[in-house]
Amino acid sequence: MILRPYERTIFKRYLLPQRGEGFIFVAAAFSFMAVTLGVAALVIVMSVMNGVRADLFDKIVGLNGHAVVQGFGGRIDDWQGVLKQAKATPGVVSATPLIEQPLLATFSGRVEGVLVRGMTVADIRKNEVLGGKVLQGSLNSLTPNAGNVAIGSELARNLGATVGSNLTIINPAGRSTPFGTVPREISYRVTAVFEIGVYDFDKAYVVMPMEDAQLLLLTGDQIGMIEVKVTDPDKVGPILQPLAEKVAAQAVISDWRSMNASLFEALSVERVAMFVILSLIILVASFNIISSLIMLVRAKTRDMAILRTMGAPRDAVMRIFIAIGLAIGVAGTLVGMAIGFATLYFRQEVLRGVEFLTGQQLWDPSIRFLAELPSKPDPFEIAVIGTMTIVFSFLATLYPAYKAANTDPVQVLRYE
Repeated sequence: MILRPYERTIFKRYLLPQRGEGFIFVAAAFSFMAVTLGVAALVIVMSVMNGVRADLFDKIVGLNGHAVVQGFGGRIDDWQGVLKQAKATPGVVSATPLIEQPLLATFSGRVEGVLVRGMTVADIRKNEVLGGKVLQGSLNSLTPNAGNVAIGSELARNLGATVGSNLTIINPAGRSTPFGTVPREISYRVTAVFEIGVYDFDKAYVVMPMEDAQLLLLTGDQIGMIEVKVTDPDKVGPILQPLAEKVAAQAVISDWRSMNASLFEALSVERVAMFVILSLIILVASFNIISSLIMLVRAKTRDMAILRTMGAPRDAVMRIFIAIGLAIGVAGTLVGMAIGFATLYFRQEVLRGVEFLTGQQLWDPSIRFLAELPSKPDPFEIAVIGTMTIVFSFLATLYPAYKAANTDPVQVLRYE
């Protein structure tokens, strides 16, 4: 907003507290702080919500793919042919054969439920989610028939196992004998401990070469599923529709939406709800701007009357008070964003400080799924928050500015 020189002078004078106007200044300061806190809260919460969704998506999809081709009965017999068809489907980036089976693992008298994951050696070593999160040991030690496995960090902690430990994996569906079914128990050496960052994965996964998993489960040359990654995760359904029609007789395709529908739907609903609720803070701040401007107009009624008698037009008076309200809104927006970004940058330190003061663990990985508090600011959302705050601030100035502009000099100065 462009102000004339005399309008700028009055604007600066009214922004600073004058003698006897401390209460008006306090009201304006509260308006500024309300805008600042509202913007900071929106920036922090929306960035954290975006970070949680993005982090979960990257880790879950990075380990499980955008879709899986699941064989009926948990087995794909002609999996080489299905794998070839999957790789030949337009839009498919990669297709990986997998075996996954829930079993039991024991070590030093402790028993934990595990999810055995058999992968080809090449896929294990090129998997970015596993390879970038190895805490101990090396995935290069996982070779067929060597008896080596990699386990999640939470599973290692629960069992008390480390690199070099020998844990026993129990397959209840063992061989049949005259005395009944005898569970199959095989000892494996832990040669790597990884941390994906998703608690449910870290507490259960045992990764081993495909050949070792087939031997443990007695499946022969069969696999349970084929993991598929596509060029566009949001279009995974249309991309894999031709493949679904080809393998309909022996397998079904489930994409990342159906496999994690409840989780991502809950995150989307919570994200919208938090945005609406926190936007109310900014709306309340705009009411504070209205109240502070109304008090300022009442205090400056005589000044406005004198300006009008000296020839100042109505729009000049309106511009002065609109500029004051916008200055509070814009300054609050900028300071709020600065506080929000600073809090996000030091979010782990802030979280640990709050936990220290309250004595409570605020970010429990077993509940929150993720090991750390993530953050991912969205430039578009940040722009929407800033624009919305400034628009609310502008709308809040219209009524006080209109009342100031319609001051009747005759009525005000009659008894002066």
